[in-house]
Parts: sequence; structure tokens; C-alpha cells
Amino acid sequence: MASETRKKKAKAKAAEGNGAEAKAAEANGKVVEGPEQHSIEITFESYPADAYTHEDLDLSTEDVLDIYRNMLLQRRFEERSAQMYGKQKIAGFLHLYIGQEAVSAGTARAMKIGLDTVITAYRDHGIALALGMTSNECMAELFGKATGCSKGKGGSMHFFSKEKRLFGGHGIVGGHIPVAVGIAFAHKYKGDGGVCLGFFGDGAVWQGSFHEASNLAGLYDLPVVLVVENNQYAMGTSVDRAAAEPDLYKQGVSYAMPGALVDGMDVFSVCKAMRDHIAMARDNKPSFVEIRTYRYRGHSMSDPGKYRTKEELEAKKNQDPILRLKGYILTHNLADNDQLDEIDEAVKQEVMESVEFAENSPFPPLEAIYEDVYSQEDYPFLA
Repeated sequence: MASETRKKKAKAKAAEGNGAEAKAAEANGKVVEGPEQHSIEITFESYPADAYTHEDLDLSTEDVLDIYRNMLLQRRFEERSAQMYGKQKIAGFLHLYIGQEAVSAGTARAMKIGLDTVITAYRDHGIALALGMTSNECMAELFGKATGCSKGKGGSMHFFSKEKRLFGGHGIVGGHIPVAVGIAFAHKYKGDGGVCLGFFGDGAVWQGSFHEASNLAGLYDLPVVLVVENNQYAMGTSVDRAAAEPDLYKQGVSYAMPGALVDGMDVFSVCKAMRDHIAMARDNKPSFVEIRTYRYRGHSMSDPGKYRTKEELEAKKNQDPILRLKGYILTHNLADNDQLDEIDEAVKQEVMESVEFAENSPFPPLEAIYEDVYSQEDYPFLA
């Protein structure tokens, strides 16, 4: 448990016949003891790295290897996407998830896919693959092809899946957080037992939409987990330079939501944290979770990332969530290096085939430009 004590300092009151002494004490930053002085203790749950084993989480060897495979799939998919972007096969913006794979993979293991809903920002490829969306439909979407998960109309920032209950991929910083709370309201209104997981970056915490939506979540006791993927830099400014209070998990206090801090470089820690907070959400108790992770690439493909040092980057690579899990697997004899190499080769082949699939898929026909905009097929609003 990580706890902190906030002290509300009562102003020094001038006692009878002693007003000058009280004023002097106040000027020097001291507090005169009196009946108005009191303290409030607030506790926050902490989920550090290396605190949980797969047995603690009731994960089988097959489960752990499946998690490892999915994290590798995300990594290889993003690496190949960057290559295709360089070849101008992918247009627009491309925000890579490299380094943050434990967040999505751990979450997917903690939720009920198909019942629970997920909504996220524009760094959305990882969570899509973690939920079980195929490499083919994801790569085709990046290529703008009709076989993509959004029929080629969304691109990198707007992955959707009705089947997996992924409500996007959103390009406006913080703009989707009220939608997450609205989806949670729908879960509660329908009584379907589902919860909404709303992901956003550390930069979105300072948008007014976050605070307005959080207030409503706490006010109406909605089944939502608000998750900030704190990858340290938002677009390019360190959280320490952007936030008066860089411990983002404390933000929930103002909205009557329990807060938690999670090491996002350990997939087991993420899984444990998300299980706990999803269970709370099913009881209509919203919460705020800060998952501290790290992105190894720039904010987008156009960002050289010169705001951080090579030394910092190398130190962070020693915490790589995939290498951490690989080391765990080998140490606990869940698989050997040959088996892990086979998994990697299979994943690389899958991603290469997704590129071929995307290359050979057609672009959406021009007449489809107004499809999937209005529910009415005759488009009376455009006549």
C-alpha cells in the first residue's frame, strides 16, 4: 500500500493577548496548535513489478506463452508498420505502441472480451491485437483498404471492432474520455454486467474533458475504469515539466474514485491491477488507474524524440516488458529458448502475411464514401 497524508493547516489564530506572536508564527510558516488543526490520510493501491507470479494469477503455462506471443505480435506488427510507413504504403499519422505491450496484454487477460467495452486514444494498434483482432484487418486498415477493421476509412488512429467491443481509436486528445463514461452509463442503464475501460495518455489528464467526465463517473457510480497510460512524455514534454502534481494516480481523489499506481513494464502487475479494478467497476465503483509505462519510439513517426537522452532510453530498454516476460518464462522453466524462437518466427510470418493481405486488398469504392455515416440508407440529410 502506498499512502500519503495530507494536512490541512489551520491558520494561526490570535489568542487573547497574544496576537503579535501568532502573526509572527504564521509569517514564519509555523502553525499554532489549536482545535481546528486536523489531518486526513488517503491511501492508494500500488502494483509494483516482480510482485506477482503466474501462479498468483492462476495462469497456466499455456496462458503465459499466449500472453508472450501476443506481446511479440504487437511488437512485430508495429515494427513492420513503421517499415511500411517508410515505404509510403501507410499515409497520415502513425503512433507506435512499442514498449507499452504489457498494458494491453495484461488488460485483455483481466477483462471479459465481448462483454466489457474498451475505448482508447490514437495509439490503438496494441489494444486491438490484444483483444483478438486479426493482423490482417489491422494492417489492411493502416493501408486504407476496404478489408480493414474500419473499412479503410479510419486508418491508424481509428480502429473499431463491434465484435470485440472496441469503440475506437480517437484522434482528439481527451475527447473520447466523456464517451467512455457515457458507455459506462449505458452498461449500468442496461444492466448487462459489463464495464468500460477508458484508456488515454498522460497529456490528456490536463484536458477539461477528463475532469468533467471523471466527476460524472464518480457522481453516478458508473462501471468504468479510467486508465492513464503514462508513457512519461505525452507528445514531447516530460510529465514532470507538465504537471504540478506528477503523481497522476492522485487525480481520482477529487472525484471520489480510488486511485492506483501500476508498473506497466510487468504484464502480471497490470493483469492483477486491472482484475481488481474491473471487479470494483462491476460493483458500480469507478476508479482511476495510472499505469507507468514507456514508449521507445517517438510520439509519432515524424518525432525524432530528441527531448530524451540516449542514456535514458538505454536504461529503459533494460525494463522492456517483453524481455522481462521472456526472462520469467526461462527462469521458471515454462519454455526454452528454442520454443520462444519458434513463437517469434511464427509471429513474424503472421505479420508478413498481413502485409501481403493488405497489399492485395482493394481500396474502398468511391460510392462508399457516405456509407457508415448515417443509419438511414437513403441519406436524406445529403439530398
